[in-house]
Amino acid sequence: MATAPTVLAPRTITTARAARSVVWTLLASSLLIKAAGFAWDFLGYYVADGLGYGTTAAGASLTTFGVGWCVGLASAGALTDRLGQRTSLSIVMALSSLACFALAAAESFPALLLVSFFLGMTMEIHRPAVSAQINATIAGEAARTRAQSWLYWSSNVGIAICAAAGGYLAHHYGYKGLFVVNGLACLVFAAVAYRVLTPGTTTDSKSASTVTYRQVFADPSLRWIAVAAVCGMTCAWGLVSILPLLMTDDGLPPTSYGLAMLANTVSVLALTPPLTRLLVGSGDTPRYPLVPVLACGCAILGLGISLAALQHSTLGYAAAAALLVPGEIAFSVALGAYISTHAPRNATGRYQAVLSGATAVASLPPLGVAMALNIGGRPLVAALLVGSALIAVAACRPLSRSLNTAQQKQAHRPPSSAL
Repeated sequence: MATAPTVLAPRTITTARAARSVVWTLLASSLLIKAAGFAWDFLGYYVADGLGYGTTAAGASLTTFGVGWCVGLASAGALTDRLGQRTSLSIVMALSSLACFALAAAESFPALLLVSFFLGMTMEIHRPAVSAQINATIAGEAARTRAQSWLYWSSNVGIAICAAAGGYLAHHYGYKGLFVVNGLACLVFAAVAYRVLTPGTTTDSKSASTVTYRQVFADPSLRWIAVAAVCGMTCAWGLVSILPLLMTDDGLPPTSYGLAMLANTVSVLALTPPLTRLLVGSGDTPRYPLVPVLACGCAILGLGISLAALQHSTLGYAAAAALLVPGEIAFSVALGAYISTHAPRNATGRYQAVLSGATAVASLPPLGVAMALNIGGRPLVAALLVGSALIAVAACRPLSRSLNTAQQKQAHRPPSSAL
């Protein structure tokens, strides 16, 4: 029977100033790459509106994008654990730039499907390396949780900035220039990673090379949190995958989508610091257990996105996008707490790849949403989104049991066996 990889203590950078510098540089770079992520955020609008293929073709492109996303994350997690953060980040961000440049040149529908797949492969492949570097840099559980939460926050803010700015720019200047800017931002991230991070790995390369995804998925807590994450992210990712389809169906221009995402951005900026302090605290360990925080986050996400499915005005979509924010923050804090407290040092990349893969799987529904919109209208779309949130909340109960079982086994394990 496959067993979960042995938990090893993270190796930390001894200089506090150097550690903070590395972490903040990675957070800023993650925000940049999301803020300039026009190729990812505007793929649906580009196919449906920019090239005139319609919402069904856009849904097909976004679904193909999601399939590539799953494949890319699995590869990135293994690459991070084997080669280290510096090498893997430099490679994957260079590949991301090529995918963005290819999208700027593609116009036929078969070419768009092919590019969508490779674009999806590069969408989140930086996340496992960044997350592994944070765990290797910071010593305390609560401090790692805060940093992992800020990583999700930087991504969410970047996505919202991208939608707000990109909607205006796309409306006035077209899409292709945005995709070139996206590619250049990826190259900047690759250069920053090569310059800031140290060469080599921060894990035992021999132990990392022996860990497989089969062993990683032998951890029941990872399986259950992955279920919750997929269903919760189906609601959260609806901001950039489902919302454009709904707003296009209403005949609203990209500027309306940008305004809705601007409302989300303002709410994220205003609510993230106080809610993160409330949920994590300032001590050495997180203030609240991660499972109830995750359940509350998924419930709020389901409520917000289902209400968005019933809107028809820019104001209604903006209000729903703002309502999602507390759920996004709680969801991010919970996933950050799991990675910071449970992911083994020699498999952090794979653990983060699995949770980031939840977002990738959550990007697959647009084709189904487009079909549901045609078959049952907005009520059917809202019902499907509510059902997804309910599954996420239900998965939190077995997740809690598996985490408690793991803690009990760890408490009774002889000290030498954890090394």
